[in-house]
Amino acid sequence: MDKNLDCKGLACPLPVVEAKKAMEEMQEGILTVLVDNETAVQNLQRLGQKFQYAVASQKLSEKEFEVRIEVKKQEGTSKEKEATCTVVFSSNKMGEGAEELGHTLIKSFVFALSNVDPLPTAMVFYNSGAYLTSEDSPVLSDLKTLEKAGVKIMTCGLCADYYKIKEKVAVGIISNMYEIVETQMQSDKIIKP
Repeated sequence: MDKNLDCKGLACPLPVVEAKKAMEEMQEGILTVLVDNETAVQNLQRLGQKFQYAVASQKLSEKEFEVRIEVKKQEGTSKEKEATCTVVFSSNKMGEGAEELGHTLIKSFVFALSNVDPLPTAMVFYNSGAYLTSEDSPVLSDLKTLEKAGVKIMTCGLCADYYKIKEKVAVGIISNMYEIVETQMQSDKIIKP
């Protein structure tokens, strides 16, 4: 059975939350979601891809986008779950105390992180930690190395907007709080430097 959702005007992460609820209620069919910004489109595309559903989107007008997710009942798999680790950065420095030392420590931490085995599964950047994923970040090359190695790097979109650096985010994806919480909830370990 097909389903339509009008999520225009809903703040992040509500379009993703509503779409996920609708997908859970559906056995099979096309879920069509209307949203009013490209960030919501990208978040919905990732949601569909996470479940390995076919996803298509189109721009209907300047402030209207349509995302179509083909929901299919999935057969259970017996694949063993690998341990996951998420590293969260709530600041662009490490620890309390001298600010200069904190910036040096965070650079050292990210460099060390790019050289450990196993690598983390995901890295989440929020509040002033969002600065670490921007184009002038002192850890950008290490983050790009981690991303190339398969680490999922997510920057909070609300934080990037607040600090006016959304267009400067140079690694990973701009995410939403729903995806950030879901990533942490599914992690076996969470590390916060």
